[in-house]
Amino acid sequence: MSSGLSADSSPVRIAVVGVGAFGKNHARNLEAIPAADLIAVVDPDRERCQDVAAEYGTRALFDYRELIGQVDAAVVAAPTAFHTEIGVALLEAGVDVLIEKPLAPDLDSADRLIAAAEAGGRILQVGHLERFNPIVQEAFRIAELPLFFEVHRLSTFSPRSLDVDVLLDLMIHDLDILLSLVHSEIDRIEASGIPILSEQPDIASVRIVFENGCVANLTASRISTEKIRKLRFFQPRQYVSIDYARKDGVKIGLDETGRLQYEQLKPDPAEPLRAELEAFLESVRTRRPPLVDGSAGRRALAAALRIRAEMERHAALVQATVAAHQK
Repeated sequence: MSSGLSADSSPVRIAVVGVGAFGKNHARNLEAIPAADLIAVVDPDRERCQDVAAEYGTRALFDYRELIGQVDAAVVAAPTAFHTEIGVALLEAGVDVLIEKPLAPDLDSADRLIAAAEAGGRILQVGHLERFNPIVQEAFRIAELPLFFEVHRLSTFSPRSLDVDVLLDLMIHDLDILLSLVHSEIDRIEASGIPILSEQPDIASVRIVFENGCVANLTASRISTEKIRKLRFFQPRQYVSIDYARKDGVKIGLDETGRLQYEQLKPDPAEPLRAELEAFLESVRTRRPPLVDGSAGRRALAAALRIRAEMERHAALVQATVAAHQK
């Protein structure tokens, strides 16, 4: 199925696959966007699917394959383990796809998705939502040569997304932003993390050193008592601090006389999820590459998996040290 859409054509026929907590948010936004025609929501949980369909005035389907031939595009918000199966099938059937982060559970699966999109000339966008946060876009405008980062992303515990660890659940957002701001390859990584309330690491501390000398310290936790989303970076003669949640920040630098200057950063408010979906719909209509394409999603995934390997190496070292001490 080839897309017959053009920039001035009718609304994009779209569906949401997976209507858990976040998939439902996608459906809510799409139902309100004039450029979208929400054809269906899909979920094997029939009761949940029917409830969401009724709430947003669309059809409930229970198998994503029923969408083929009925839609131009789809949002895949199913659990990560199913991203590749669903995404590849839809892409090969000529459907443009926005896949929630992480793109896939492993790099081979990510490569399959990217290859399917390229082979069929399809749009593949990855749901790195923070890229569409107005304060993050402001940070991209300001960043010239960031050389040191401090990043904190802390959340209270939720049973959602426990199919992945804290790296793929939370930190991957910041890895995507970091890798897009620092125009250099990663040199080395130090990382540690432990499981607390799930079977996988729920808290992680990471230090990344880039080949150009930039250093980034990242902390992610999904067992915090409060929600914190902050990024700070330092570059020559300037310090920038942003708050993802409040969508504001501050820029501090030296003027020509050497005195400190403070600038409050308050970009126009916007809901990042709606902005992300509108950008996806625009790519579907115009065939322009998305802001966060498959390669960007793969790059963030590769960094997260590299960090996971370092965390596992560190955990083995600690276990060996403890065992030796107990002898």
